[in-house]
Amino acid sequence: MTSCPRTYFGLACTLGLMLAACNGSVDNNGGAGGESGTGGNQGQGVGGTGVGGMTTGGGGMRGTGGTAGRGGAPGVGGTTGVGGARTGVGGAGTGGAPTGGGGTVGTDQLTGWAASGCSVGGISTTTGGGTGTPMVVTSLSALNSAAAGTAARVIQFSGNLSGSLTVGSNKTIIGSAGATISGHVELDRSANVILKNFTVVGRNCSDVPSNGDCQDGADAVTINNGAHHIWVDHLDISDGSDGNMDITNASDCVTVSWTKFHYSTSRVAGYTGEVHHFSNLVGGDDGATGDAGHLRVTWHHDWWADHVVERQPRIRFGQNHLFNNLWTAIGNHYCVAAAVSSNVLVENNVFDNVLDTVDTTGYSNAATVALSRNNLYLNGATMSANKGTGVFTPPYTYPLEPAAAIQAEVMAGAGPH
Repeated sequence: MTSCPRTYFGLACTLGLMLAACNGSVDNNGGAGGESGTGGNQGQGVGGTGVGGMTTGGGGMRGTGGTAGRGGAPGVGGTTGVGGARTGVGGAGTGGAPTGGGGTVGTDQLTGWAASGCSVGGISTTTGGGTGTPMVVTSLSALNSAAAGTAARVIQFSGNLSGSLTVGSNKTIIGSAGATISGHVELDRSANVILKNFTVVGRNCSDVPSNGDCQDGADAVTINNGAHHIWVDHLDISDGSDGNMDITNASDCVTVSWTKFHYSTSRVAGYTGEVHHFSNLVGGDDGATGDAGHLRVTWHHDWWADHVVERQPRIRFGQNHLFNNLWTAIGNHYCVAAAVSSNVLVENNVFDNVLDTVDTTGYSNAATVALSRNNLYLNGATMSANKGTGVFTPPYTYPLEPAAAIQAEVMAGAGPH
């Protein structure tokens, strides 16, 4: 897996449209002349036509020659990926994304619904606080003050901060090494926000009456009430009382990438109420018909790990795309749930020793559509039945890796880095 330099404030990698600039690992099968010969890129390198590559990717070598960024205006050189291997993995022509993507998604590269194909309130892509000089804070009160309102800001914080963080609009919040929020993070009506590179530890049911139901407490992270253009990247989210991270009430245009979701064991010991190890809910109620046309979420390179029982995620109404993710939550009830009126595409993921990989019966209705394809099922995990027809086609380009490459990659790369 090729990753970008760990520079969170520069133009090259972190903020703005990072769809192609960040990861130079897109492969051109024999593509002499550089990076522009990949399945549908718009020809950014002079002469990058991928000459000599086979369209099936068989036997091709990674395209060399041509340095990144060299070349003329878009469209000069570079045809529509002639010779480019669809997957960009070792020249193999398997598993290519139907949108023409190739290679891998860089660990600081934005793709999915938060990047393109989703316009709300005049915003069509997620840039957060832009490329301004970061404000550096070390207390929760200072972080809340900096994160409030709509002024564009890049904010870096450090330390273990306890309490609640409320994030306004046009913000990028980045954690320094070891940065943690113990409590709750709220994005309510927020727009154009990037959360990157920190840990959130929820209240672990301490916010409900003794031995009450954890669902009466707060999520670790809540994206709510029409929040849109949100990018959650390289977070570690655990021990939310109600859930780890819910996306509800017509929120939209969200990408969740390289994030780990899990629960600790301390929650179960001696607890008699509902421990509610339910991680991610997209859409809060079957009757919330106002969610129709919203709740568009992309999940990629995420990891649902220890003690997650359900909602990995459970999806109502929205078009959700899950690709190149990992599930290892042994003893679970189900992984993904395609619920009421959802349209769910699940492709090139790994399900390892888990049950009911995509539940298409327990929560769905006649309008539900769910399609699983090219996933890898290990240690007793099995493919679930698809449901309905007419799964949506993602309106954005996304590099799609073969499922065989995902488990080691996600276990090494998900969470803060």
